[in-house]
Parts: sequence; C-alpha cells; structure tokens
Amino acid sequence: MNIYDHAHALAKAIRLSPEFRDFKKSQEKLENDKSAKEMLNDFRKSQWELQQQKMSGVEVAPEQEKRLAQALEIINLNQVVKDYLEKEYRFSVMLADIQKIIASPLEDLIAQEIAEQQSPGSRQKEEQQTAKQQPKEE
Repeated sequence: MNIYDHAHALAKAIRLSPEFRDFKKSQEKLENDKSAKEMLNDFRKSQWELQQQKMSGVEVAPEQEKRLAQALEIINLNQVVKDYLEKEYRFSVMLADIQKIIASPLEDLIAQEIAEQQSPGSRQKEEQQTAKQQPKEE
C-alpha cells in the first residue's frame, strides 16, 4: 500500500469515527437552530476581536474579558451550542493527535539537523567561514 492509499484510508477512518459523526450531527442541529447559530457567531466574533487586540498589543480592558466570559456562560446555557462546542472540541483533539502522529517523522529529522548545527565541529566551521567573510582590519 502506498502512502496516498494510507492517507485515503485515514480520511475514511476519520469520517467513520464517533468524533466526526457526533460533530457532524451537532453541526446540523446548530444549522437548524438560527438563534443558537447567531449566538455562537456573535460570541466567536467577540472572541476573535479580543484576541486580535491582544495580538496587536492593544491593552484589553478587564470589562471586555468579563463580558466575553459572561457571554460564554450564556451560550453554554443553550444546549445546542453547548453540545456543538463539546463535540467540536473532541473532534479537534482527535485531529491534533493525528497531526502529531503524522508529524513525528519530521521531529527526528529536525532533531538531527539541530544536533548537527550545535555539534562542536560545525560551530568551528561556521566561525571559520564567518571569519573569512569579514574584512581584515589593517
């Protein structure tokens, strides 16, 4: 079996997983409940704006964070939204685990490359090359 066949088999296994099926069902319920969907969209928009402020270095007022926390409490009272968020979380954990497994061969390559860069011989070679490239003072 070639690597692409394995990838297609993984995609099929993901589609058949309980995490995916549960998430898909909760997504359909959310789509059919306009007020729940709007409530979640408003919350995510506020969450995104607050995150953007933090990332851009703008100070976030404690009231803003408090309002967002209160909004989360409110949307968790809606069973459709609460169920959707729980299923979304479980599905995302599964995908993150799969991604970590798939990326594990790269970790070996990266660790080896870092080790080579940090080995005494390679550091000496770098220093020699740097010294050759710098103009000599006269």
